[in-house]
Amino acid sequence: MRKGNSRINSKPTPYCLAIGVGTSLNLTIFTGAEGVNLRCYMDKNYTFKFNSSTSLKALKAGNYDPINFYQARLDLFNLSIMADYDQLVCLPTLTAIDKYWYQIETARKVLRQLGGRALLADEVGLGKTIEAGLIIAEYLARGMVSSILVVTPASLVSQWQQELSDKFNIHTITTDNRDPQQPIEEFWTNNPRIIASLNTAKSAKHYGHVTSRTWDLVVVDEAHHLKNRNTLNWKLVNALNKRFMLMLTATPVQNSLVELFNLLTLLKPGLLQTEAAFKKEYVDSRNGRVPKNPEKLRSLMREVMVRNTRALVDVKLPKRFASTITVTPEKSEQKLYSDLSEYLRSKDDLLDKLSRTNLLMRAGSSPGALADSLKQLTRTLPDSELKSLARRASQVKQVSKAKALVEMLVKSSQKTLVFTTHKATSAYLAETLRDSSIPFAEFQGGMSLKEKDAAIAAFQDTVGVLLASETGGEGRNIQFANVIINYDLPWNPMKIEQRIGRIHRIGQTQDVFIFNFCLKDSIEEYILRILHDKINMFELVVGEIETILGNVDDEFDFSEIVMEIWLKHQAKPELETAFDQLADNLLKAKDQYQQTQELDEQIFGEDFEA
Repeated sequence: MRKGNSRINSKPTPYCLAIGVGTSLNLTIFTGAEGVNLRCYMDKNYTFKFNSSTSLKALKAGNYDPINFYQARLDLFNLSIMADYDQLVCLPTLTAIDKYWYQIETARKVLRQLGGRALLADEVGLGKTIEAGLIIAEYLARGMVSSILVVTPASLVSQWQQELSDKFNIHTITTDNRDPQQPIEEFWTNNPRIIASLNTAKSAKHYGHVTSRTWDLVVVDEAHHLKNRNTLNWKLVNALNKRFMLMLTATPVQNSLVELFNLLTLLKPGLLQTEAAFKKEYVDSRNGRVPKNPEKLRSLMREVMVRNTRALVDVKLPKRFASTITVTPEKSEQKLYSDLSEYLRSKDDLLDKLSRTNLLMRAGSSPGALADSLKQLTRTLPDSELKSLARRASQVKQVSKAKALVEMLVKSSQKTLVFTTHKATSAYLAETLRDSSIPFAEFQGGMSLKEKDAAIAAFQDTVGVLLASETGGEGRNIQFANVIINYDLPWNPMKIEQRIGRIHRIGQTQDVFIFNFCLKDSIEEYILRILHDKINMFELVVGEIETILGNVDDEFDFSEIVMEIWLKHQAKPELETAFDQLADNLLKAKDQYQQTQELDEQIFGEDFEA
């Protein structure tokens, strides 16, 4: 510290930019029992100037409390760390994620070299969302951003909200849970952190509001939806007032190199000059797919793009194998499931889509889970058929799937993770496992941190089975297990992948085995025929299914489609034909994704460095 002023650096530092010219800081120097306030501010030369010669004299004379002086020195040390990006200050607070070196390096490069405007184009499965979360968390920790907008396909809105909350402790509001009574303008004006579906944000009702305010940071997921400059998607993002911007996609180029030009122009206008100049310099074919001067193009892209590949980061995962366990239900179970389906087909005017989906998913989980939901519905909907179904569901005491599960676990010596979605199902399985003398631990979302730690420890050391809820094991190292049983099946393929990702991840040394349970002639059986038998989802890299589904349609929702098919068709031949058509559409999307991979490899190469 020099007398009169203290200069952090001769040029603006990230921390200087964070607090801004003219920002004041208050330090308190304790002289004996009294505190003397030392106020400093940053001038236009990024110099901190102090306004209290009395405080400086007190410091020089040693008239200060040593404990408080130590704290002041510690605070100044922390400020010095924040003056650059060699260390991410947010990392010590992030305990719910695995922190891989290449993700941290990506965040540092975006912050330090790319100025917070970047295309994150890692290969599928390497964690672009985690990298974006790290960057958001770091900017928040440094006080450099306040307003944040995440734009994503509708099917990923809730997933983004959950991931930011659970993994980064960043709380947001979404266009899905907007209060319909709240004026649209007020929603966009009053909320600092919003996750919006692309379709909602670009709609006539919302477009003007989302583009009229200033955003500190904008994140666009599945950014390949912006590949065409003539679409409203591209025009919306281009019109946003934004300081920092992240765009995420594993497939920056799907059909033509011009798509890459359109994406990078959003981030750094002028980098690739005009479209005509870009084509002349870098495109070597009429269809726009063959690159010219690839090394020069890659050099330019490195100014705004980060692309990690599995070869580059040396990510090698063991194989995984999946099997479908189709259980023939008892007559009472089969009749209950069939009657429920018929009831839902006939009551589309009485029950909304969400209620019908919930009932069918619970029916596929367990009679107990179904009974709970039916009883709750009868309180608001006094329908005699509903009451009869609720009574019958509560009377089922022996469950065929539970018997099959016990038989499998008795024969197994492997560490096994059993996933369930509903509390009633978990409670029933816990009772069944106890009655069958199968030692197990439980990991449920509502447990305390201490209870969760104890459950993981027991699973690792003393018991062979962990009965886990949907959130079981998130962010925890449980790669010592190598078997997953999906006792009930989420209809969203991405949620199935999230379950698998609990153990099929970096650090796993054994082959992973996945067993998917379903009732014969249930909707889950048809879902597994598509995902397992038709498109071989369980052989794909984690994250690829998300891209494939996105190739079907921008707003494609797998769970909604299968529900519509199930309720629309009653006869088995009609059901099979409709599900086969869905499978064919997904196979076409898979083929398109594989062609895109080949094109991207040709453009970027395997050694595109971060």
